Amino acid sequence: MVRGGQGLARVAVVVRAGAAPLWWLGVFAAGIGMLVPGVTGRRIGVLAGAALFIVATAVVAFSRRKRYAALAGAAARAGKYDVLQDRAVTVRTWRRGHRWWLLAAFAAALGSSFAAPAAGGMLLAGTGAGLRLKAAWLGRREKADDVLLWVRVDWLDRRGGGPAGKPVKGYRSTGIAAGDAAPGGARRRTAELV
Repeated sequence: MVRGGQGLARVAVVVRAGAAPLWWLGVFAAGIGMLVPGVTGRRIGVLAGAALFIVATAVVAFSRRKRYAALAGAAARAGKYDVLQDRAVTVRTWRRGHRWWLLAAFAAALGSSFAAPAAGGMLLAGTGAGLRLKAAWLGRREKADDVLLWVRVDWLDRRGGGPAGKPVKGYRSTGIAAGDAAPGGARRRTAELV
């Protein structure tokens, strides 16, 4: 970085980075958990899991929206020397920083199958679905405001997450065409780059 520029990561990409691993680990844990009869039985386990899925999705999708909205509303324009981090780097940093947490959550979801089959896996999958919905909400906001939202990399936590955490004092914004991720944090299609 030169002349006081900052490394910036896309807010929606940081939010979305955990969605796929949580979803797939949850699906696998629920599938494997269905093979275990469990204490409660499969029917009760699946019903409990469905309730946990809905609750987890809603809680994760709607948590801290006021904070995100406040930071987005006060976003300053990115400077000339700010360095925009690639989507792949942001995702890789988040996933490497959370790999042991993801492994522990998967193990806990599998272990819970002995009590309530599939429930832990469905809870994990619901968390991933909630992150995906939150990223989509951020993407709709970015499209409506015709900006992309960025956060300073040094304000993220040590694992590369927390884009609305206490250390984050504000967001930066760029035009909608900046960076290699579309609004909402998904990979930008080649046609969109032209």
